[in-house]
Amino acid sequence: MAVPPIQPTRAVAAGPSGLVRALRVSPMLDVVLGLLVAMTLPLAILAIPNTISVVAALLPPDVSQIAMIRAHGLALPAMVLTVPVAAVVLRRMRAAPMVVTGLALLAFADAAGGYAGSTVPVGALRVLHGIGAGLLVPATLMAVWGRSPLLRAVWGASLAAGLLAAQALALWPLDQVDSWRVTLQPYPMLTGIALALAALYLVLWLREGEGATPEPVLAGSGRTAWTMMPAVGVAALALGSTFDWPAGLVVLAALGSVLVLLALASWGASKGAVQRAPAYAMIAVGVVLLPTAAQTTYVELGGLGGPGLSGLWPAFAIAAVAGLVCAALVNRSGGSAMPLLTAGGLGVLVAGLCAVRLFLPASAGLSLILPFVLLAVGASVALTAALRCCDEGAALLALSLFFPALLAGFLLGSGVQVTRLEAVLKGTGTPQALVDGFVDALHLWALIGGGLVLAVIVLGAILGRLRPGAPVDPVENAVSGPARPAGRVPGLVPSPAGEADPMGGERPGAVTSGPPSGPLVSGAMSSGSMSSDFMSSGSVSSGAMSAAGGGAGESGRTRPRHEPDRDPARDPGRDPAHDPGREPEGAPGREPDPEKVATPPVVVPPPAPSPEDGPGNGRTLR
Repeated sequence: MAVPPIQPTRAVAAGPSGLVRALRVSPMLDVVLGLLVAMTLPLAILAIPNTISVVAALLPPDVSQIAMIRAHGLALPAMVLTVPVAAVVLRRMRAAPMVVTGLALLAFADAAGGYAGSTVPVGALRVLHGIGAGLLVPATLMAVWGRSPLLRAVWGASLAAGLLAAQALALWPLDQVDSWRVTLQPYPMLTGIALALAALYLVLWLREGEGATPEPVLAGSGRTAWTMMPAVGVAALALGSTFDWPAGLVVLAALGSVLVLLALASWGASKGAVQRAPAYAMIAVGVVLLPTAAQTTYVELGGLGGPGLSGLWPAFAIAAVAGLVCAALVNRSGGSAMPLLTAGGLGVLVAGLCAVRLFLPASAGLSLILPFVLLAVGASVALTAALRCCDEGAALLALSLFFPALLAGFLLGSGVQVTRLEAVLKGTGTPQALVDGFVDALHLWALIGGGLVLAVIVLGAILGRLRPGAPVDPVENAVSGPARPAGRVPGLVPSPAGEADPMGGERPGAVTSGPPSGPLVSGAMSSGSMSSDFMSSGSVSSGAMSAAGGGAGESGRTRPRHEPDRDPARDPGRDPAHDPGREPEGAPGREPDPEKVATPPVVVPPPAPSPEDGPGNGRTLR
């Protein structure tokens, strides 16, 4: 009797079309996300500078200038307090909605800024600016984490460029303005465009589907939650310093804050040098980059003999492009070179601070290219290389320490500047002496900042030798817990049934008989590859599902697609509870149960008429 071929089912035939649709959406999603990151991070950092003193003459007579400056400076403390909370929330929430929420807060604060008329509304709107920016920075980092490797380089370069140009971008709209409210809404059009781009990103993300997007699923929020303590301490220190603290006390308090942050980074990232590198790099870049760029921008203004803001833009543009190119090149390097590249990036940052001390002030904008390029390249390379070899938890931990370090750097730089200016005012006090005081403060700050970065490099090298830690996969330690089977990618791909839960233990209905045999899982991804966190979700999830054997039965275990469901009540012999002599699953030396092997049974279709069974042969089919 001839057996006709088995026809494919509708579900199997529909599979490739869904895969083609996801592959069509993914490149566009990466492009939109890259543009969104390049536009959003500078807008978020733009909320930091306090520029109300530039237009203080335009304030109403009944408004205290000191109170308005204090209210306008609430954005950075609000951002410092928001980032650790957002980092904890991102362990339970997808990044795309948080990006839209942060930009919506920025857009609302910009729109309402035109109606502020007193200190209280200004303080509330600046707090909204800080909260929105504090949501955007960690959300964009987690949004790019599981996407194309180039997007992480774009994120690091965009953050470095935003830090370098933030003060100049904040001052640019204030030229010849007639209203002080411009400080509350410097670029409302760009914020609206970024919000529209974020909405497009959200639509594409929803079309791709949550299962197709390799969003991180993190566990153990303790390492990030305790960073609220230094954030609260540094924010309180910043608010207290506005009430006429001596400059020397501010400097000592800021230095103590930096030392505490370094100690917390050394203690918090306890999984070896690879996991400590992002925290050290973030602290070093946060302390020196924006305070240095801010002081340099003020020194190079036209009123102080510099080229003015119009002469700074070519140097900023060249530095931003150089930082992006170098970050992309770093991203193409092997994983074993990342620790060296991180230290090398911080070394280039020190070279940039030396160039600031040697070549500034300058009367022409072209003289600023070398210092700005060195600063941007050093920060971009250090951030990209440090984030390349760590897991998501270490990245969020480092980012939670970044903004307290930035605020501490501002306090330290301001204390140094005030100390030098007080010495000038006690002397002659002429305008030229004041200009010289600003320049001397910049040179002294560059020296202090370079020494701090060198101390971070040395500290990382010493702890790398004393506590090197075991070589880790970039994503293997994203979830702490028991050892996982080879090929497991925690945090990037949602776990199908039968894999360990990210919070520890096993998911309900998980397979308890151990990993399936064969090269399907171990060949999906090498556990020692430093670039394994950039694997696509489709290849890893398909390998895991193939090893699991397809769908899941009613009993919760994974089974082949064609295997019928078995009810223990109808078939007691199949239930382990009814088989006392059966060895427990996963016992040493026990062969895998044949019914759990992903080989579908032979399915024989109903008999079909044979050409030999005609009426002439005396047989009929009933």
